[in-house]
Amino acid sequence: MPESKDLSAIRPGLRVKLVQKQHQRTGETTEGLVETILTRSSSHPHGIKVRTTDGIVGRVKEVLE
Repeated sequence: MPESKDLSAIRPGLRVKLVQKQHQRTGETTEGLVETILTRSSSHPHGIKVRTTDGIVGRVKEVLE
């Protein structure tokens, strides 16, 4: 499984599980296809922030292949 905290592992078109900001406390995840990568640094301790094709913004917790 690719590391979800490294920018190099995330690219548009990947199916991912992500946590939206309002669900950070509960850890509830949402699945989606990456449309845009919003994080600019090479890694982030809480996961790379992305926007999915259906407009959801969140941090990647798991890459599904």
